[in-house]
Amino acid sequence: MSKTSRPRRGSLAYSPRKRAQSQVPKYHSWPAYDGEPALQGFAGYKVGMTHLIMVDDHAKSPSEGKEIMVPVTIVEIPPMKVVGVRGYCKDSYGKHPCAEAWSEEDVSRIREALEAGTLTDIFVIMQTQPAEITGVPKKTGDIMEMGVGGDNLADRIEYAISLLGAEITADDVFEAGQYIDVTAITTGKGTNGPVKRWGIQTRKGKHGRQGKKRHIGNLGPFNPSHVRWQVPQMGQMGYQQRTEYNKRILKLGENGDEVNPAGGFVNYGLVRSNYVAIKGSLPGPAKRLIRIRPAIRPRNHVDRVPVIQYVSLASKQG
Repeated sequence: MSKTSRPRRGSLAYSPRKRAQSQVPKYHSWPAYDGEPALQGFAGYKVGMTHLIMVDDHAKSPSEGKEIMVPVTIVEIPPMKVVGVRGYCKDSYGKHPCAEAWSEEDVSRIREALEAGTLTDIFVIMQTQPAEITGVPKKTGDIMEMGVGGDNLADRIEYAISLLGAEITADDVFEAGQYIDVTAITTGKGTNGPVKRWGIQTRKGKHGRQGKKRHIGNLGPFNPSHVRWQVPQMGQMGYQQRTEYNKRILKLGENGDEVNPAGGFVNYGLVRSNYVAIKGSLPGPAKRLIRIRPAIRPRNHVDRVPVIQYVSLASKQG
């Protein structure tokens, strides 16, 4: 008789599955970029989903040159403000911040660290402005670091200093047709059992004498006499940081009426500021902070400006 086997239920890649520490996602790496200094990120707030009709521009696609329907997620992206510049130094303990400038008077600290030869990387500190939109019920912005790409550190530093106090729009960072990575905190689902949390088979009818139905068969062997962390058990589900790679920007706009459905988006309302339409779904519920950066794992895609024929404005309220 052949031995039966199957893959384990549920990925262990993101264990332990605990709640995120903040709703502001963090990036620990940025794409390589050797051109002139440029910002490498932006942020907005998730609105909802709709669909549009565009001309398929993927080479060798069965529907190349034909009109196709594509689901998109709308993200409202009001201008972000550069509130600071932060320099990092590296020693035997790793990388750590060593110089910051929050005003024009503090800029000399950054330049002094560069002259001393200790500065190894530079970031700008940016803040969202949710007070300019109506879909997110808060006025205090979210603060985060954004990478500054370039091949020369001194030029990157001067570019970051020149942005101090300026307002940046998404058009200054991204363009339609570009491939990006999207990071957000997923929808929290609270405490859930192993069937929903890990996707194990239900034991209904198989362990009736134990009085357990949606439960694992056992917690492991007698030896070693402890419960291993790989055993699927109940616990927190959702509200964790996740990154989706190689998403595509299909549309950048300034007039929300171009995408607002009749009655507004469910759980959000109307888009009143700049927006971006990204192909496919994104992590998190409506109003969740969404961070965007250029694709760090490109797949030899060619950036083309999409030809959009129609955007659905039908009501999303049933």
